[in-house]
Amino acid sequence: MAQFLVAALYKFVRLDNYRDMQAPLLEVCQNNDVTGTLLLAQEGINGTIAGPEAGIRAVVAYLHADPRLATLTHKESWADKQPFYRMKVKLKREIVTMGIPNVEAETRAGKYVKPEDWNQLITDPDVVVVDTRNDYEVAIGTFKGAVNPETVSFTQFPDWVKQESTDGGVLRQKKKVAMFCTGGIRCEKSTAYLRSQGFDEVYHLEGGILKYLETVPAEQSLWDGECFVFDERVSVVHGLEQGSYELCRACRYPLSDADKQSPQFESGVSCPHCHDKHTEAQKQRFRERQKQTELAAQRRERHIGARLEAQKAAKAAAKEKARLAALAGQKGK
Repeated sequence: MAQFLVAALYKFVRLDNYRDMQAPLLEVCQNNDVTGTLLLAQEGINGTIAGPEAGIRAVVAYLHADPRLATLTHKESWADKQPFYRMKVKLKREIVTMGIPNVEAETRAGKYVKPEDWNQLITDPDVVVVDTRNDYEVAIGTFKGAVNPETVSFTQFPDWVKQESTDGGVLRQKKKVAMFCTGGIRCEKSTAYLRSQGFDEVYHLEGGILKYLETVPAEQSLWDGECFVFDERVSVVHGLEQGSYELCRACRYPLSDADKQSPQFESGVSCPHCHDKHTEAQKQRFRERQKQTELAAQRRERHIGARLEAQKAAKAAAKEKARLAALAGQKGK
């Protein structure tokens, strides 16, 4: 039975004091046994966290208590195992890195399209449908007929727009542009960027692929494949159930069953996508890491993050010891 609640969230909103928000937010997450990564920047907040349901509810309530984040929404799913090993709250220049200043996603994003209306939009012959995710994400699943910009990084997206806006480019061939991404954040920024470049009819999938897979029945779906997610689940399918892909621990590429049958696949060491990209010395380090991971699994311990968990337990014990000492001191007065 699934026991960890996973919450994916983001919001473009001006947070001038985002640096001051880091430590208190980290403390709230740690005190509620929540792990994952949250990014803070002047333009907003973004991230995915997981933990016990009560812990996630507490963190979301803490965020909602800030008037600027009162309307923050999140997408929920469940995991059998904790999908993250530690909690990080990072300060960034952008909550999703495009590298273009003053995009103003908070106010200039394209028109939202609800998941239940998405099929009608993307089957319109006047619409070009663009997958704004990176190439390795598109490789395991996308909407039928969608254009793949073949980007390795989101920072390449503006160059792709420039190229495809010229004569013969896909963005010059249709009147309307519909964009989608995993959770919606890249779409808000990419549609805002397109509008800044003079595109008028720009749409994006509200809540992203995850909301579509959660909302639209599989028999009505135009989604083909699985959806890559940035945690230990690796991919999800309709209903946000965990998918079939695993992660190559050497290059972080999602691996299918066929990839794992390749002679170039060695668990924790290499796969068909990175077999020739690492030196033998690097592979030897990967083998040692894999060996320690397997030994930890045999002992029913977690190799990754175990030291941090021990530090957290020691910190909690010290805090409790100090509390008891303070109580004893008060009684002695």
